[in-house]
Amino acid sequence: MHQDIKEILFTEAQIKQRVQELGRAITRDYAGKPVVLCGILKGAVTFFTDLARTIEAPVQFDFMSCSSYGDGTTSSGSLTIRKDLDTDVRGKDLLVVEDIIDTGVTLSHLVPLLQERGARSVKLATLLSKPSRRQVEVPVTYNGFEIPDAFVVGYGLDYAGLYRNLPYIGVLKENVYQA
Repeated sequence: MHQDIKEILFTEAQIKQRVQELGRAITRDYAGKPVVLCGILKGAVTFFTDLARTIEAPVQFDFMSCSSYGDGTTSSGSLTIRKDLDTDVRGKDLLVVEDIIDTGVTLSHLVPLLQERGARSVKLATLLSKPSRRQVEVPVTYNGFEIPDAFVVGYGLDYAGLYRNLPYIGVLKENVYQA
């Protein structure tokens, strides 16, 4: 797998440090108030679990599986929900935890949906943001890193289900995903 990586953008140590910083900010902002962490499967699982362990506030876990990508490398422009929340979010503070915000399409559909369900607040935490690809602006409260327009894998991010287990975030060689 490592041979398929063109360059490493963020090392395991850099990611760990940034996740701890985000956790301190979330702890400060929620100041002991309960929050529902909504992880977006599957890509956000690694970030979600590491982030959750740094938050010193009462947290409840839930997950959704939704995407605008499928197995491709570009957004299809429409949202597909494969697994919905088990938690009733009415009257609760919700923090959506995402691995990467690229076009913004997925979250531009998801945030209003969660607001319509009566969540008291809906905030976004993302490990990576790719602003140069943004088609729809979404308000990100907690952002790990901004990245260039490159296809990245590792630390939960994948290409066709692979590379999620890399401990770093790297740029995938073009010949791997264009083959």
